[in-house]
Amino acid sequence: MNAEAQEFLGTFISESYYFYASVFMLLIHAGFLAYEGGASRTKNVLATMVKNLLTLSSVGLAFFFFGWWVYNAFPLFPVSGGILGPWTTATNDTIKAAMAVVETSYPWSPALAPNTADHLTGVFFFAFALFAMTTASILSGALIERVKIGAYIIMSIILGSFTWVVAAAWGWNPFGWFYTAFGYHDFGCSAVVHGVSGFFTLGVLLNLGPRIGKYDERGNPKPILPHNLPLTMVGLMLIFVGFYAFLAACLIFLPGYTRETTIYGTPMTLASIGVNTTLALASGIIGAYISSKADPFFTISGGLAGIISVGAGMDLYHPTVVIVLAFFGAFLMPKVALFIERIGIDDAVGAFGVHGFCGLLGSLAVGVLATGYPQGEGVPVTGFIGQLVPTLICVIILGFIPGYTTSWLLKKLHLLRVPRDEEIAGLDIADLGVEGYPEYSMNWATSTVTIQNRAEAVTGRLEPQPGMQD
Repeated sequence: MNAEAQEFLGTFISESYYFYASVFMLLIHAGFLAYEGGASRTKNVLATMVKNLLTLSSVGLAFFFFGWWVYNAFPLFPVSGGILGPWTTATNDTIKAAMAVVETSYPWSPALAPNTADHLTGVFFFAFALFAMTTASILSGALIERVKIGAYIIMSIILGSFTWVVAAAWGWNPFGWFYTAFGYHDFGCSAVVHGVSGFFTLGVLLNLGPRIGKYDERGNPKPILPHNLPLTMVGLMLIFVGFYAFLAACLIFLPGYTRETTIYGTPMTLASIGVNTTLALASGIIGAYISSKADPFFTISGGLAGIISVGAGMDLYHPTVVIVLAFFGAFLMPKVALFIERIGIDDAVGAFGVHGFCGLLGSLAVGVLATGYPQGEGVPVTGFIGQLVPTLICVIILGFIPGYTTSWLLKKLHLLRVPRDEEIAGLDIADLGVEGYPEYSMNWATSTVTIQNRAEAVTGRLEPQPGMQD
């Protein structure tokens, strides 16, 4: 094989690797669709699933128009430079190197068009667009059954195509100041993805309020059970499969490289991702099973909680550390979720416990369990302060505050929550005009009357009837 063929083969392997890793990441969204659809009540199942589909489309387009540029333009801002764009003059080698990437991320860049001279920019865009959709989907499940679809799309675009992307630019980009100034290390995005989205979700939930019927007159929470728990569990299994691909896509292997590395330039292997992800999944399920006293919903969510708890340091930990940390995070997750519920916050799928709490834990754990790990030349070693400061910026400044502020504004404009009669009737009828399971009614005639009653209740021609579920 001549040198030209070897060079092409290296490029093609990298292109194929990220392309197929991203394709498998789509299973996360198939999983979210099944997971949230199963967790909703029958009157909201279609609306919940359609909301998931709209996440893919709205965040995917927004990421093309500005999200991909934000990731490449914000790494230096505001600590060591400005926001990079067409207005930037390259005054040093760092800005010159960063601008070479920025110029490929404009929506009008030829690098994103069919371009046989560039095999890699497009597949990296594809992978990051899937990361963005995943981040926004974490918000989706917590809000089911009462959020207006327009408000949700606005919030999902802000989360998936801006605030998370800024966190990634600062903490997950080789030019990012979290890394260069603090030595921050977050291989599997514990805080950069999950911490940001979990705390963004918490801010939204405070303004959105609980579902009708979630709390009794004394404020005590009442269970609103998934209408199809088996579907929810299958959904989480699909998410697990997608997570292997997500973590594999966090690996850097480019043409001319002699080894695999993390995005921080530290050594890593695909094999170790396989070992540690499997152990975290297994240990997390056991931890949540014990903690929740065999609750099926929390038990399977424990697998995700375990992976997120070790995600930031997955490339640094020995498998025994992974087992213990994943167990610890997943064991605490149900208790955090129940605490949130007891203080009046209705998180329909426990998203804050799994993503917010475990993302925070996973990022801080690197500063305790892997402190002193050497990284790139001139970059600080890992340490507790180096993890603490960027993590707090992720969860508070880029997560909670934007989530709370955006939802507060939407609430003041009466755009955040569906009217009471629509919520009682169900969003399938209110938003889509059809039911997901019309055959669940006693007979066709009863079903027809029920649909008509709900439709009339939505349009204000009929008061909610006793048979309408609330």
